[in-house]
Amino acid sequence: MSDSFFSRTFGRIGEFFTRKRPWYELPTSLALARIFRIRERLRDYNLHDTTKLPSVPLAPLGKPEPRHIKWRTVDGTYNDLSDPRMGSVETRFGRNVPLEEAVPDEGAALVTPSPRTVSVELMTRREFQPATILNLLAAAWIQFEIHDWMSHGKNEKENPIEVPLRSDDAWPERPMLVRRTRQDPTRPPSATHKTPSYVNTETHWWDGSQIYGCDLATTTRVRSGEGGKLRIGSDGLLPVNPHTGFDISGVTGNWWIGLALLHTLFTLEHNAICDRLRSENKSWSDEEIFSYARLINAALMAKIHTVEWTPAILATPTLKIGMNGSWVTITKSRADHHKIPYSLTEEFVAVYRMHPLMPDDFTFRSMANGAVLQQRNAPEVLDKHARELMTQISMPDLFYSFGVMHPGAITLHNFPRFLQKLERPDAPLIDLATVDILRDRERGVPRYNKFRQLLDLPPIKTFEELTPNKAWAEEIRRVYNNDINRVDTMVGMYAEQPPPGFGFSDTAFRIFILMASRRLQSDRFFTTDYNAKTYTKTGLNWIEDNTMSSVLKRHYPPLGRFLDKVDNAFAPWPRMA
Repeated sequence: MSDSFFSRTFGRIGEFFTRKRPWYELPTSLALARIFRIRERLRDYNLHDTTKLPSVPLAPLGKPEPRHIKWRTVDGTYNDLSDPRMGSVETRFGRNVPLEEAVPDEGAALVTPSPRTVSVELMTRREFQPATILNLLAAAWIQFEIHDWMSHGKNEKENPIEVPLRSDDAWPERPMLVRRTRQDPTRPPSATHKTPSYVNTETHWWDGSQIYGCDLATTTRVRSGEGGKLRIGSDGLLPVNPHTGFDISGVTGNWWIGLALLHTLFTLEHNAICDRLRSENKSWSDEEIFSYARLINAALMAKIHTVEWTPAILATPTLKIGMNGSWVTITKSRADHHKIPYSLTEEFVAVYRMHPLMPDDFTFRSMANGAVLQQRNAPEVLDKHARELMTQISMPDLFYSFGVMHPGAITLHNFPRFLQKLERPDAPLIDLATVDILRDRERGVPRYNKFRQLLDLPPIKTFEELTPNKAWAEEIRRVYNNDINRVDTMVGMYAEQPPPGFGFSDTAFRIFILMASRRLQSDRFFTTDYNAKTYTKTGLNWIEDNTMSSVLKRHYPPLGRFLDKVDNAFAPWPRMA
C-alpha cells in the first residue's frame, strides 16, 4: 500500500467514482485505491497524542551510545533517536478517537447493561462455529504477537468493580468483582482531565519481546551466554522454570500449548540465525551475534504477520496484494510518525479482542496416519499441561494437529466456554467475556455507534441493520433495552457481517489499516535502517527468503509433506486419512 503521490491521487479519484459502494464490492484496483484513501483520512483524523495529557516530569534519557544506534534495546528506548523514550516500556497507549470522546463510563453506566448479562446472553458458545479458512496456528499466532505488543500490567490495589448478577446467574462467587486497570503512574494525582491514560508494560515496538523480554533480568534469563543463542534443552524444548513449571521465555502469561509451540519455534529460529552469523563472523562476541540475530528474527516475525497471517485471516486478493505491497514499500522508506509520537492505542487493544478464535476442545493426531493420539479440553492444554503435552507428543505431531484443526469464528455466541469460567494459578476466577466488555467501557473506548462515526463510518440505525441474523438482532435489542447507541463496540463488531473472506468486521478493519502500517512505518529498523549495514547482507536475505512454512520445515522437516501443498502456513493443511 504505497504512500506515493500516485496512490494518493488514484485513491481520491477512485473514491469519487465509487464511494456509494463499500470497498470490498469493488474490483481489486479500485478497492486498493479506496483503502489508500480511507487510511489517508484515518491518519489525518484518528491519531491522537496522550502525551499531551497531564504528566509528572520524567528525567531525560542520555545521549544514545553506539549500541543504542546499532541495535534494538531491551526496553524499547532509542528507537527514535530524537525522542528516545517513545514507544518504550511504561509509556502511554495513544488513542484513535479524539481525547474528548475517550471518556470512560462511570457509576451505573459502567455496568449497564451488566457485562455479565452481555457475556451470558450474547457471547456464550452454544456450539462451536469454526473459521474454516484458517488453521489453529493462526489463533496461536495472534496471541503470540499480542504478547509482543501490549499489556496493561496488573493492578494489585483494592477498589474493584462490582458487576451486577441476575438472581438466576450460576456464577459461583458473589459478588462478582473485577480488578480495575492499573492506573497510569506518570499521571499527576491531582490531574482532572476526563480522558484516562494507561501505560504499556511491554514495548510498543514490533521487536520480538515475547521471546526476548523487555527488561534486563528477563533477557539475561533467556540467553545462554554463548554464541548469541537463547537457552534450549537437548530435547529441543525450552528450559522450565522450577518455581512455576512453565517454560522460560520472554512473556509467559496466559500460557497454553499454542504459545509453547511458537515460543519454542522462534527460539530455535533465533539460534539458527546465530549459527549462520557466527559461521561468517568468527570474531564477533556473544553480544554482537545476539543483537543482530534479534533484529533479524523480529523482522522475520513482522514480515510473516504482514504478508502471511494477515492475508490468511483477511482472505481477499485485495489484501494479499496490499499487504505484500506494504512490506516492500515501507521497508524502502524512511520512518514516519505522521505527526503524532508513535504508540499502540487503546482502540487497537479493543479490536484485537479475538478470544472466539480459541476452541474448547483439542484433538491431537499423528502426522503419519492421522490417528488420534489424545483428546483434551481447553483447561487440559493450559499452564503446566502444555509442557506435559510436549513430552508426550512429538513437536511435528503437535504442529500437524494445529495445522488441521480450525479456530473459532470471531462472532457472537462463539466465546470459549472455559474462558467464561477461567481458573488460573494464583488468580481470581473470572469470566473473560465480562472483563473484555468492562475494559472497553472503563478505558473510554466509545460504544459501537459512536466508534463507527469517529472512524468515518455511518452509524447503525436499527438492530436488524447491525446483523442479518434476526435472532441475534432480537437478543441484542433485549440486552440493550432497545437502545442501539448503548451497544458495546465488541458486541457490534462480533455481530457485523464481515466482508467476504474476512475473519473479522469491517469496523475493526479500519483500526487495522491505520495501525498495521504504522507499526512498521514508525520503526526505524523497518524503514530508515532496514539495510545491510544494520542487518548484514546475510540478515536481509534471511528475512526476505523465509516464510512461516520454511521456518517450520527448517526445524521440523517432516512437516514439509503438508506445507508444500498449501500456499499459506496459516491455511488448513491437508489431512492424513
